[in-house]
Amino acid sequence: MEPAPSLTDSRSETAELLTFGPMTEEKPTLRQIFEAEEGALLRFACGMLRQRETAEDIVQEAFLRLHAHWDEVNNARAWLYRTVRNLALNHLRDHKRETLTDEPPEWDAGGGSGNPLERLEATGAVRLLLAELDDGDRRLIQLKYHQDLKYEQISKETGLSVGNVGYKLHHLLKGMAESLKRMGIESAEG
Repeated sequence: MEPAPSLTDSRSETAELLTFGPMTEEKPTLRQIFEAEEGALLRFACGMLRQRETAEDIVQEAFLRLHAHWDEVNNARAWLYRTVRNLALNHLRDHKRETLTDEPPEWDAGGGSGNPLERLEATGAVRLLLAELDDGDRRLIQLKYHQDLKYEQISKETGLSVGNVGYKLHHLLKGMAESLKRMGIESAEG
């Protein structure tokens, strides 16, 4: 009798199924997508809303909407992130006058310039754009900006030349900046 697959094994297999389209024939089930993405979507929504119960409601609503549009959706992961982002921003806009405490929220404690809602929207847009990247491009950005590796280290990790790492990162960031600009999100410098 074979041992049951671990939860991480089934999640990694499911994550591979989430990108489908003309190159693949098998579309993952809604259950597979839920198991692979629910936790990350919940963290994403909690990061925007700072209210776990509301984040859970929004993630649940996103999956209900995915079910309703199942036949139309080709990239479930990106579609879910965009839907959660939009639902969270709508909630923030509709409830902007509600406050839980007199203290500024964590994300505003730095007293930085700009509207906190605009910063949350920008963060959500960046996460959405990252979700839409292919795995190799997303990995380059993760190695550089999450793991803070130098180009030489990324080169050893990926097998790309140092020059290719720099070239790819430059064009990925430039493309993301252009996408953010089209979304109406610009830095303080413009």
